[in-house]
Amino acid sequence: MKKWAIAGASLVGGLLGAGLYSARVAKQAEALVPMDGRLVDVGGGVQLHVTEQGSGPPLLLIHGLGAQLRSFAQPMVDELAKDYRVIRVDRPGSGYSPMLPSRSQRLVDQADAMAGLIDALALDRPWLVGHSLGGALALQIAERHPGKVRGLALIAPATQPVRDVPEVFKGLMVPLPVAGLVARTIAVPLGLATRDKVLAMVFAPEAAPADYVTAGGGALALRPGNVEAACADLQLAREDADAMTGRYAALDLPVAILFGRGDALLAPAEHGAKTVGEIPGATLTEVEGGHMLPYTQPLETARWVRSVVASR
Repeated sequence: MKKWAIAGASLVGGLLGAGLYSARVAKQAEALVPMDGRLVDVGGGVQLHVTEQGSGPPLLLIHGLGAQLRSFAQPMVDELAKDYRVIRVDRPGSGYSPMLPSRSQRLVDQADAMAGLIDALALDRPWLVGHSLGGALALQIAERHPGKVRGLALIAPATQPVRDVPEVFKGLMVPLPVAGLVARTIAVPLGLATRDKVLAMVFAPEAAPADYVTAGGGALALRPGNVEAACADLQLAREDADAMTGRYAALDLPVAILFGRGDALLAPAEHGAKTVGEIPGATLTEVEGGHMLPYTQPLETARWVRSVVASR
């Protein structure tokens, strides 16, 4: 019994120590990547962190899994802001956007929050520019709120069910009832230990930029709340995907997809070519590069967005 008591006390002590360490890392991340914009109240107790730049027709940029709004690199925003009102948003639970009051990370609930943002900012049917999981969310918004959206420009989007989770994201498959505890204890030190390896896999075959942790907002991914939200993002999006793809044929708005041929996370043939065959009038453009085109090729990606919007 004494041995069990000692082991239990050691475990509790270890978890407390990991929790304190994780809280300290979160504070350091916030110092490295401070809030860029403002929190917008979109109704129902929902707040979303947004930045705005430029004027003209609106573009709403939605980032991917485990990222935040800085993953759309500043040169991309600067280029688009010459002719458009560019709004970047942290998805619920990511970056500086709190989780929804319901604590749900389902795409349908995030889609409703984004529709609320469109109303709160009085955006006149914006184009949605979604990257990776942000592409899946953009599709969900278009399905649920078609009257609020003019078109979709999707960059390396997750458009089909992901049966086999990429190795880089398997750590997020923690059972959701304990994801909060894991996120606030062991996830952060483990994430720091493997960060360079993870970034190399996310950016492959392109090199991970040295400034992504700061200029790209990557440091915020290891805050405990962001880790917990990312676990739910991944797992619940996988559950929602089948229903979403079943409604593609009914989409009645312009959809364009951009993929890097070397994308190591989402296969262009599956999430690009297959999807454009299911959405009426959708188009696919492939370029040399990997998954993180909005950061590694910001000007080229901005020009693609510009060409898509201008052609419709």
